[in-house]
Amino acid sequence: MTSRERFEATLNHRQPDRVCVDLGSTMTSGISASTLSELRKRVLGQADYRVKVFEPFQMLGEVDDELREALGIDVVGLFGPKTMFGFENADWKEFELFDGTPVLVPGRFNITTDSNGDLLIYPEGDTSVPPSGRMPQGGFYFDTIIRQGPIDDDKLDPADNCEEFGPLSDEDIQYFADHAAGQTGQTDCGVIISLPGTGIGDIALVPAPFLKHPKGIRDVEEWYISTVSRKDYLHEVFSRQTEIAVANIERLGRAVGDAAQAAFVCGTDFGTQRGTFISKDAYRELYSPYYRRINRAIHENTDWKTFKHSCGSIFDLIGDFIDDGFDILNPVQCSAANMDPATLKREFGGKIVFWGGGADTQRTLPFGTPDEVYNEVRRRIEIFNDGGGFVFNTVHNIQANTPIENLLAMFRAIRDSSG
Repeated sequence: MTSRERFEATLNHRQPDRVCVDLGSTMTSGISASTLSELRKRVLGQADYRVKVFEPFQMLGEVDDELREALGIDVVGLFGPKTMFGFENADWKEFELFDGTPVLVPGRFNITTDSNGDLLIYPEGDTSVPPSGRMPQGGFYFDTIIRQGPIDDDKLDPADNCEEFGPLSDEDIQYFADHAAGQTGQTDCGVIISLPGTGIGDIALVPAPFLKHPKGIRDVEEWYISTVSRKDYLHEVFSRQTEIAVANIERLGRAVGDAAQAAFVCGTDFGTQRGTFISKDAYRELYSPYYRRINRAIHENTDWKTFKHSCGSIFDLIGDFIDDGFDILNPVQCSAANMDPATLKREFGGKIVFWGGGADTQRTLPFGTPDEVYNEVRRRIEIFNDGGGFVFNTVHNIQANTPIENLLAMFRAIRDSSG
């Protein structure tokens, strides 16, 4: 099989010739730029190669074509033109991480250093406005800076929380179309498109680090309080967001077509290490109607399979995700309560694709031995890939300081599982 054929078979629950593998095709299945730099040196040499930090919020590195081929990666990502901080991935310039790793960052990646040695980053790269992100001195990624003004409930306007949602411009549509055509023309990999504006209540997006002066409810704690105390307000926000998203999906579907096989829809988390932090009734009331509308629009206008990200222990919600039209679940946090791989595969394996869960990024991958990593990966592939419906990836992004020997053991296990 080609990588694209392998990806399509996997998404349609057919047994592929070997397990389908992803690294870096989404914002939740990537790898820290510093770790990627070290991995690339071990695999390909080229000590002077600088990895591109294409996602500066989490400081994720771009997996280039040469490394993708060397590692046997089957999926590439189709991202929008701008980063989480609102500037374009363009005009690359040299930068050095706290740990000394030399990388490339976008030209508008403009930072200042505060009195503590922390790095401050700015929306759209505009240093004349308050910063929207902070990387602690010696850190590895940015934390969002909350820029919430006083809230007057009598004056809250749902339009303020919809400022970032709007019809895609003709230029944006053409950008996606051109990059989709480029992906299909340059590689035989499968493609997943990250859809703009479909993340219903995604807490990473609520503070809007990409806006210079965000309005509405932008504080994380206040937002979660609002899911109980301001439901009517959130319903209005989600309703407006969904209608805009559906119109954009219809246009993107025509422009991108079958150049993509899957679509990243939403990264809203509903799980903790020990269980869900939302009841089924609350989920069905506040989120389900909008997910169903968005997934229906995708399935009516395209052949894309839809991707739902949620960390944590979400066993009790997976059936609802399926009912709402999601085809793919990520990151499959098997280290969380009630997320046993064999049970997940038995209960839901024919109904939803598991994307992730191949290696534990909380314990085994960063702190285990190479043998422990190898054995865990072999077991996960044996369970999840039986009958198809499994895209191998770790449980969420591979973090900085992950031992390279452990990563090499992971890829060795992937290769051996296909033998």
